[in-house]
Amino acid sequence: MILPIRHSGKTWNGLLLGDRGIADAWVESRRLDSIPFCLATIFLGVGLYGASIGMWQGGWQAVFVAIKLPWVIVLTLATNALLNGLLARLLGMDIGLRQTMVALLSAFAVFSLIVGSLFPITIGMAWDAPPPDSEKAGVTHRHLILVHTAIIVAAGVVSTGRLLMLLKRFAQSDSAAARCLFALLAGNLFAGAQIGFLLRPIFGQPGLKIEFLRPDLFEGNFYESVWWALRHAF
Repeated sequence: MILPIRHSGKTWNGLLLGDRGIADAWVESRRLDSIPFCLATIFLGVGLYGASIGMWQGGWQAVFVAIKLPWVIVLTLATNALLNGLLARLLGMDIGLRQTMVALLSAFAVFSLIVGSLFPITIGMAWDAPPPDSEKAGVTHRHLILVHTAIIVAAGVVSTGRLLMLLKRFAQSDSAAARCLFALLAGNLFAGAQIGFLLRPIFGQPGLKIEFLRPDLFEGNFYESVWWALRHAF
């Protein structure tokens, strides 16, 4: 039976501690209580974490990133919803479109709880770092990006592990669960990278104007920017 919203604290603890019964019940149930619960968790946890990313460049940047970062996740899942459901079926999963969405939302809820719980640390980093108009702004900016990248990767590894355990529960075999996990991650990373690029700036850049979206919103794409960076790095 799905845990009600009023038991959110108990549910959050269970998700972080790897209680498989919670996500299993969400996927098996025909009720939709888990979807608003996971969305609320994503907007709260990732929103707080996003605020700590933007705080280094000021209050408005913190507000902008707190709004945009959860939407990167939600828009990615919405964009790939049909593809995710089809891939799960084709790769040997005994779950449908809605159940695949719930499984992915539960994994992102775990991710959100991890990064959100680090908010006191990451906001402290932003407060203690040299300001963006200092001589050390460039070095500080790079260091903050590296730290946040490490945090995101670590939280992603844990949430991916939770998702794999959940997929094994509904897969025809462990190998089918692994194939499905790889396909889901590849598709969502591909779409999520471009959505994040459209909603830039996330980390911001010292010396540039603080704004919600860049005026060149639809110029270029994430993969062109990576290729440009690689070419100029070497």
